[in-house]
Amino acid sequence: MNQKNKPGAAAIITLGFVQILSWGGSFYLMAVMADPIVAETGWSQQWVYGALSTGILVSGLLAPLSGRIIAKTGGRLLLASSGAVMALGLVLMGLSHTLALFLGAWMIIGTGMAMGLYDALFATLGTRYGSQARSAITGITLISGFCTPLVWPGTALLIHWLGWRGTCFALAAMLVLCVLPAYCYALPQSKPIHTIKPQSLLQNDADIAPMLFWLLCAIFTLASVIMTAISVQLISLLQASGHSLTSALALSAILGPCQVASRLVDIAFKRGHPIWTTFFSVGLVATGLLLLFFFPQLALLSMVLYGAGNGLRAIVRGTLPLAMVKPEVYAIVVGRMARPALIGQALTPLVGGYVFETMGAPATLGLLCVLAIINVLLVIILKQKLPTPSAAFS
Repeated sequence: MNQKNKPGAAAIITLGFVQILSWGGSFYLMAVMADPIVAETGWSQQWVYGALSTGILVSGLLAPLSGRIIAKTGGRLLLASSGAVMALGLVLMGLSHTLALFLGAWMIIGTGMAMGLYDALFATLGTRYGSQARSAITGITLISGFCTPLVWPGTALLIHWLGWRGTCFALAAMLVLCVLPAYCYALPQSKPIHTIKPQSLLQNDADIAPMLFWLLCAIFTLASVIMTAISVQLISLLQASGHSLTSALALSAILGPCQVASRLVDIAFKRGHPIWTTFFSVGLVATGLLLLFFFPQLALLSMVLYGAGNGLRAIVRGTLPLAMVKPEVYAIVVGRMARPALIGQALTPLVGGYVFETMGAPATLGLLCVLAIINVLLVIILKQKLPTPSAAFS
């Protein structure tokens, strides 16, 4: 197999920072911007957050197409164009004076998310570098783990200076100016390392055993659903467990450093099969949630464990499929697996909000614990179904 050397440190740092900008200008934007939008426009908070769900849904629907494009072209141009597409959506968002235009803007942003966030980048790296992409994926997630501590205060400061509409324009300008040159530098033009015939795009069932494919889909979807639910409802769940708002905010702030720390630990054990990283990820998430459910007084330990497990999740979604399929079809498989996970993420705020309102915080946390336990069992089943090491493409 003719593979290039893995990306250098400068390229990995560049890709990590461009991911911070891309996530900050899309997925994480509404956490800071929703309240100013509601205050100025009078639109309901449900519709404003629903726009983000719309963007995630569009991203999920387009993920398989993105994977096929990466498999045929290598992905460099797709990634480099993602910033301009997100920027177009942000400009329309800043110009939105009707809810319809606002939702349309998020559909465009969702298209850019399918082109330029983790799934597309990991698919490109896997196609380019094969098994050598693992260390790059870990390094990128380590750097981008600082996304929310950097993006949320920075976005809040821009809103204070420019208003939310001016912030949309400023973020759009940064995406246009930074994303294309960053990818052109970090992913230099080269001949395709792996070629894939057009008819192979129609024979995806042969790329990976159906049982393994659906197990991966289920594991990644449940992990994404749990992450999204916790991101939206953690403060409320902690308060319902007897913690004050100040205490809940302090506990939630632990998640970021724990996520980064777990990725550092993974670097030290990068020679092991990623199934073990997967097991630690889902196991730590389940243990953290169960501790919070049964022993709310141990919330600090619960958040440390959950944060560590969730930090490994971003690595697993890129490295586990890489160890199970050939590099030339990796982008296609990752794109197909991204669809159910992203659709699950899009629906989680609506379903989670309904469960919380109708059944209360204990039932919501209990449901998340059940989902986390199911995910541990699915990983155990996957481990038993994996082919022998000699059959892996690593």
